[in-house]
Amino acid sequence: MPTKRTAVSVTSARASSVRADALVLATRSVDGTAELVEVAHLPRAVTGAVSQALAVWGAEGRADEVVRLTEIGKVSAPLVLVVGTGPDAPRPGVSGPDEAERMRRAAGMAARALAGKERAVFAMGPPELAEAVGEGALLGSYAFQTYFGLGKSEKAKAPLGEVVLAGVKAGSRQGRELGRRLEVVSGAMDYARDLVNTPPNALYPESFATSVSRRSSKKVSVQVWDPERLEAEGCGGLLGVGQGSGRGPRLVTLTYRPRRAQASLAFVGKGITFDSGGLCLKPATGMVTMKCDMGGAAAVAAAVQAIADLDLPVAVTGYLCLAENMTGDLAQRPGDVVTMRGGRTVEIINTDAEGRLVMADGLALAGEQRPDAVVDIATLTGACMIALGNRTFGVMGNDEELIDKVLSGAKRAGEAAWPLPLVEEIRSTMDSPVADLKHTGEREGGAMVAATFLAEFVGKSVDGAVLPWAHLDIAGPAFNDGSARGYTPKGGTGAGVRTLIELARSFSG
Repeated sequence: MPTKRTAVSVTSARASSVRADALVLATRSVDGTAELVEVAHLPRAVTGAVSQALAVWGAEGRADEVVRLTEIGKVSAPLVLVVGTGPDAPRPGVSGPDEAERMRRAAGMAARALAGKERAVFAMGPPELAEAVGEGALLGSYAFQTYFGLGKSEKAKAPLGEVVLAGVKAGSRQGRELGRRLEVVSGAMDYARDLVNTPPNALYPESFATSVSRRSSKKVSVQVWDPERLEAEGCGGLLGVGQGSGRGPRLVTLTYRPRRAQASLAFVGKGITFDSGGLCLKPATGMVTMKCDMGGAAAVAAAVQAIADLDLPVAVTGYLCLAENMTGDLAQRPGDVVTMRGGRTVEIINTDAEGRLVMADGLALAGEQRPDAVVDIATLTGACMIALGNRTFGVMGNDEELIDKVLSGAKRAGEAAWPLPLVEEIRSTMDSPVADLKHTGEREGGAMVAATFLAEFVGKSVDGAVLPWAHLDIAGPAFNDGSARGYTPKGGTGAGVRTLIELARSFSG
């Protein structure tokens, strides 16, 4: 059963007069007190009454603050929900969200607080922030309830039924385009989250491929390689990782080719549907969330379809590298040597460093099509989490312009990203006495070691130059093992989806 979607609409009517279960307003923190964010066409009597109630309540405008007010005169909704957005600027020297992202997070928090309600009108700032507010509200409404059984009614409320954005004229071109963008992007995020949240007994390489095939529109063609085809095509990385599982690997290719494309991009996603660590077994506590190890492939599957639905004039091919890393009697061993797509041989050192092996085959395939740029995305290393925490993904690559585009796209999307270097001395630590290279190197700088391995499989252009390539390590932000926050739910987050969409938009001219 798919996740129930929250509807979105717009209105230019006075927000206080819209019939809804709740009116949502926003505050900022000014010297420790809550100051109402100005909204056009909201009567002074309403803003005055709300401000007075906030003062009595002692509201501070913190980013995690939710204040429920009732019996506010001249408001049609029986509930006024006021959410804090925090201060306008972070502390000096500290990186913080911009105004759009603060509104996204606040709107998401409000939507979660309104679970079980049918309709809420959001009037949280000027019209130019309506898209950020709508996006945050829709993403915050997400609830994965597919696998609740008899206890569903006790465990979960239905998500907010409809988000109404104030300040945008219904029926206008602006309103229609805004609604369409919000539906496409939030739908893509919901799909990626659903994939990550689906238990591994239900989502495995074959069922993942089936889900993607069924969801794809006529604008996106889908090709699936099964184990026999993978062997014929020389994809030893995927085959080696998947050979310990009774559920064989798959490689799914998604192709979107619009007319008059301004550029061509390749997205490669890691899709380990469950990672036991293989023979180099993970501890039990390390396996609990390993259904999320296909978050990169989920992001690619969702983003390619969204790019097509948005009719962006950019050709995109997505490669989903799907395998289950298990410990069956044919499981890959340390000391094995596998032959990758393109003929390069790799000595296996640690079977729990499996993601880079499946990604190498995908990168080699992507390079054969000679796109303008290649971007891979993967829940690749715990080392990146040690370096950047659980909310920021690392960006590495061989082309500064492409890396800047990725970082800019992430900023527009509200996703935290940070560049890490690739240094030349790492490569020598991956030399092997029996193969072209090992798939691991020195322990220090593990995120950069993994990226250095991937760099070996990036293809070349017609003139022999290495293709522009960027690597996104989303190991931290792909799965939220803590409490929900802002528009980020517990569980799968959809990390990277909006960054990939924004990156494609930046290539669209």
